[in-house]
Amino acid sequence: MNINLTIIGQLISFVLFVVFCMKFVWPPLTQIMRERQRVLAEGLEKAAAAEKQLEQANTAAEEELNAAKKQAADLIAQARNRATQIEEEAKTKAREEAERILAGAQAEIEQDVNRAREELRRRVGELAIEGAEKILETSIDASRHQSMLDKLAAQL
Repeated sequence: MNINLTIIGQLISFVLFVVFCMKFVWPPLTQIMRERQRVLAEGLEKAAAAEKQLEQANTAAEEELNAAKKQAADLIAQARNRATQIEEEAKTKAREEAERILAGAQAEIEQDVNRAREELRRRVGELAIEGAEKILETSIDASRHQSMLDKLAAQL
Protein backbone atom coordinates (compact mmCIF):
# COMPACT_ATOMS: atom_id res chain seq x y z
CA MET A 1 0.00 0.00 0.00
CA ASN A 2 1.23 3.31 -0.98
CA ILE A 3 1.05 6.21 1.49
CA ASN A 4 0.74 8.79 -1.23
CA LEU A 5 -2.22 7.05 -2.70
CA THR A 6 -3.86 6.89 0.74
CA ILE A 7 -3.31 10.62 1.34
CA ILE A 8 -4.65 11.45 -2.11
CA GLY A 9 -7.71 9.22 -1.47
CA GLN A 10 -8.31 10.88 1.86
CA LEU A 11 -7.86 14.30 0.25
CA ILE A 12 -10.39 13.44 -2.47
CA SER A 13 -12.79 12.05 0.15
CA PHE A 14 -12.35 15.18 2.27
CA VAL A 15 -12.90 17.51 -0.70
CA LEU A 16 -16.00 15.54 -1.71
CA PHE A 17 -17.23 15.70 1.89
CA VAL A 18 -16.62 19.49 2.00
CA VAL A 19 -18.35 20.01 -1.37
CA PHE A 20 -21.27 17.83 -0.25
CA CYS A 21 -21.52 19.78 3.05
CA MET A 22 -21.29 23.13 1.26
CA LYS A 23 -23.94 22.11 -1.26
CA PHE A 24 -26.43 20.20 0.91
CA VAL A 25 -25.69 20.79 4.62
CA TRP A 26 -24.35 24.32 4.84
CA PRO A 27 -27.20 26.26 3.08
CA PRO A 28 -29.98 24.87 5.33
CA LEU A 29 -27.82 25.50 8.40
CA THR A 30 -27.13 29.10 7.37
CA GLN A 31 -30.82 29.54 6.56
CA ILE A 32 -31.76 28.23 10.02
CA MET A 33 -29.14 30.48 11.65
CA ARG A 34 -30.40 33.54 9.73
CA GLU A 35 -33.99 32.71 10.65
CA ARG A 36 -32.99 32.28 14.29
CA GLN A 37 -31.09 35.57 14.20
CA ARG A 38 -34.14 37.31 12.70
CA VAL A 39 -36.45 35.79 15.35
CA LEU A 40 -34.08 36.85 18.12
CA ALA A 41 -33.86 40.39 16.73
CA GLU A 42 -37.66 40.59 16.51
CA GLY A 43 -37.93 39.25 20.05
CA LEU A 44 -35.48 41.87 21.31
CA GLU A 45 -37.40 44.61 19.50
CA LYS A 46 -40.68 43.35 20.90
CA ALA A 47 -39.14 43.14 24.38
CA ALA A 48 -37.89 46.72 24.08
CA ALA A 49 -41.33 47.85 22.85
CA ALA A 50 -43.03 45.93 25.66
CA GLU A 51 -40.66 47.49 28.18
CA LYS A 52 -41.52 50.93 26.78
CA GLN A 53 -45.23 50.13 26.99
CA LEU A 54 -44.78 48.86 30.53
CA GLU A 55 -43.00 52.07 31.46
CA GLN A 56 -45.80 54.12 29.87
CA ALA A 57 -48.43 52.01 31.63
CA ASN A 58 -46.63 52.47 34.96
CA THR A 59 -46.48 56.21 34.37
CA ALA A 60 -50.17 56.33 33.43
CA ALA A 61 -51.07 54.19 36.45
CA GLU A 62 -49.06 56.46 38.72
CA GLU A 63 -50.79 59.52 37.26
CA GLU A 64 -54.19 57.87 37.77
CA LEU A 65 -53.24 56.96 41.33
CA ASN A 66 -52.13 60.53 42.04
CA ALA A 67 -55.35 61.86 40.51
CA ALA A 68 -57.39 59.42 42.62
CA LYS A 69 -55.47 60.46 45.76
CA LYS A 70 -56.10 64.13 44.95
CA GLN A 71 -59.77 63.44 44.34
CA ALA A 72 -60.00 61.51 47.61
CA ALA A 73 -58.28 64.37 49.45
CA ASP A 74 -60.73 66.82 47.88
CA LEU A 75 -63.68 64.64 48.91
CA ILE A 76 -62.33 64.38 52.45
CA ALA A 77 -61.86 68.16 52.58
CA GLN A 78 -65.40 68.69 51.31
CA ALA A 79 -66.73 66.23 53.88
CA ARG A 80 -64.87 68.01 56.66
CA ASN A 81 -66.16 71.38 55.47
CA ARG A 82 -69.70 70.02 55.31
CA ALA A 83 -69.33 68.50 58.79
CA THR A 84 -68.11 71.85 60.12
CA GLN A 85 -71.00 73.59 58.39
CA ILE A 86 -73.52 71.12 59.83
CA GLU A 87 -71.95 71.53 63.27
CA GLU A 88 -72.20 75.32 63.01
CA GLU A 89 -75.81 75.07 61.84
CA ALA A 90 -76.61 72.78 64.76
CA LYS A 91 -74.92 75.19 67.19
CA THR A 92 -76.85 78.11 65.70
CA LYS A 93 -80.14 76.21 65.93
CA ALA A 94 -79.32 75.18 69.50
CA ARG A 95 -78.54 78.80 70.43
CA GLU A 96 -81.76 80.01 68.81
CA GLU A 97 -83.75 77.30 70.59
CA ALA A 98 -82.05 78.14 73.90
CA GLU A 99 -82.78 81.84 73.39
CA ARG A 100 -86.39 81.05 72.52
CA ILE A 101 -86.77 78.85 75.59
CA LEU A 102 -85.05 81.47 77.73
CA ALA A 103 -87.30 84.22 76.36
CA GLY A 104 -90.34 82.05 77.03
CA ALA A 105 -89.16 81.30 80.53
CA GLN A 106 -88.45 84.99 81.17
CA ALA A 107 -91.88 85.93 79.86
CA GLU A 108 -93.46 83.29 82.07
CA ILE A 109 -91.44 84.49 85.07
CA GLU A 110 -92.46 88.07 84.32
CA GLN A 111 -96.10 87.02 84.13
CA ASP A 112 -95.77 85.16 87.41
CA VAL A 113 -94.11 88.21 88.99
CA ASN A 114 -96.89 90.45 87.67
CA ARG A 115 -99.54 88.02 88.96
CA ALA A 116 -97.79 87.90 92.31
CA ARG A 117 -97.63 91.73 92.42
CA GLU A 118 -101.30 92.01 91.55
CA GLU A 119 -102.15 89.40 94.14
CA LEU A 120 -99.96 91.22 96.66
CA ARG A 121 -101.60 94.57 95.81
CA ARG A 122 -105.04 93.03 96.13
CA ARG A 123 -104.09 91.38 99.38
CA VAL A 124 -102.49 94.57 100.73
CA GLY A 125 -105.63 96.48 99.73
CA GLU A 126 -107.79 93.98 101.56
CA LEU A 127 -105.53 94.14 104.59
CA ALA A 128 -105.63 97.93 104.50
CA ILE A 129 -109.40 97.89 104.41
CA GLU A 130 -109.53 95.36 107.23
CA GLY A 131 -107.09 97.51 109.17
CA ALA A 132 -109.14 100.61 108.50
CA GLU A 133 -112.33 98.76 109.54
CA LYS A 134 -110.76 97.72 112.76
CA ILE A 135 -109.48 101.20 113.36
CA LEU A 136 -112.81 102.76 112.60
CA GLU A 137 -114.69 99.76 113.94
CA THR A 138 -117.20 100.28 111.33
CA SER A 139 -117.83 98.31 108.18
CA ILE A 140 -116.76 99.96 104.95
CA ASP A 141 -118.67 98.97 101.87
CA ALA A 142 -116.15 97.52 99.40
CA SER A 143 -118.33 98.18 96.34
CA ARG A 144 -118.67 101.85 97.33
CA HIS A 145 -115.00 102.33 97.83
CA GLN A 146 -113.70 100.38 94.81
CA SER A 147 -112.01 103.48 93.42
CA MET A 148 -110.19 103.89 96.70
CA LEU A 149 -108.93 100.30 96.46
CA ASP A 150 -107.75 100.79 92.88
CA LYS A 151 -105.81 103.92 93.85
CA LEU A 152 -104.23 102.14 96.78
CA ALA A 153 -103.26 99.17 94.60
CA ALA A 154 -101.74 101.50 91.99
CA GLN A 155 -99.67 103.26 94.65
CA LEU A 156 -98.23 99.97 95.85
